[in-house]
Amino acid sequence: MGETIDAVALTQELVRSHTVNPPGNEAAIARRLGELLAGHGFQVDYHRLAPEREGFVARIGRGGRALGFTGHLDTVPFGAAPWTHDPLAAEIVDGRMYGRGTTDMKAGVAAFCAAAVACKEAAANGPGVELVVTTGEETGSDGARAMAEQPGLLGAVGALVVAEPTSNYPMCGHKGAFWLKAVCTGVTAHGSMPEHGVNAAYKAGRVLTKLSDFGFNAAPHAVMGSPSLNVGTVHAGMNLNSVPDRAEIGIDIRSIPGIDHAAVKQDLERYLAPDIDAIEVLVDLPSVWTEPDEPWMRDSFAALEDILDPPFEARTATYFTDASILTPAYGDIPTLILGPGEAAMAHQTDEYCEVARIEQAVAAYTRLIEAWQTG
Repeated sequence: MGETIDAVALTQELVRSHTVNPPGNEAAIARRLGELLAGHGFQVDYHRLAPEREGFVARIGRGGRALGFTGHLDTVPFGAAPWTHDPLAAEIVDGRMYGRGTTDMKAGVAAFCAAAVACKEAAANGPGVELVVTTGEETGSDGARAMAEQPGLLGAVGALVVAEPTSNYPMCGHKGAFWLKAVCTGVTAHGSMPEHGVNAAYKAGRVLTKLSDFGFNAAPHAVMGSPSLNVGTVHAGMNLNSVPDRAEIGIDIRSIPGIDHAAVKQDLERYLAPDIDAIEVLVDLPSVWTEPDEPWMRDSFAALEDILDPPFEARTATYFTDASILTPAYGDIPTLILGPGEAAMAHQTDEYCEVARIEQAVAAYTRLIEAWQTG
């Protein structure tokens, strides 16, 4: 073990940096974190997504396939409801740190940075560690996608740990996210003479009825269960006294392994005809799944038994993560989702993370890094 970073204090510093997305503005804290790691001997390469929006890849090691960690710096907005605790103060009360991004997922980022620095000597003389800190995850993994598409930015990684909130329970994957916008068009007319128009809202109504009955014709996954479809938004018309000539329906599909997103889109286009004019893809992220008896997963569960709370059974997260981009970019490597945040507190008013969970995550990540260097 080498020098240490106080993961709790680092979490507070990250939370106090305003990175609500949109607009994000992750660059300042990304640079601060990157400089901290560079000062401990890590090679740090920054990635610019947009003005004031930067992530980075930090690595240390003598070569070979490193152990990867990933997390994002952007957060969702504070919401309309008033907070009891300042969302940017990172105040600790009764063992809980409050603030936007504590759980999702700045505590996870701070914990794996602290663990990597603690293990830097072993990592420098072994296969090493690669830390991928991203922007824009909350809006569909924009930053991870751009980083994966930049030649030479990502190194060789043999397994990936995603520090999203799981209350430090190791998860084997998550469903995919396929977000669509169905568009219905009509002909506008004065509201007193609807017979002269074609009402796009009525078309949308028929589409909604059909969507409530849509089936995927896919067997449930043994752990993830069945795919799902939810209508999240419906918009039609610009004023009450006109026939609306456009309606838009936001469709949120959560997929399981074996579901082909392109095929689902084609099925929907056929099924919803003739009331829709187009279906646009907004977010297209595949599911992530690693068998729990895969050797590294099995070894990781065993290595964590005295740190976390066994027995472990195969579970998956309910949300999507940047692993949808990074796992295939690294060659479909084993992927573990493990982070100190409380999933139920993500995006909530008075979001918090248990301080003890942050410290526990550092110990867990340290154990995984050490095992990787000698495995």
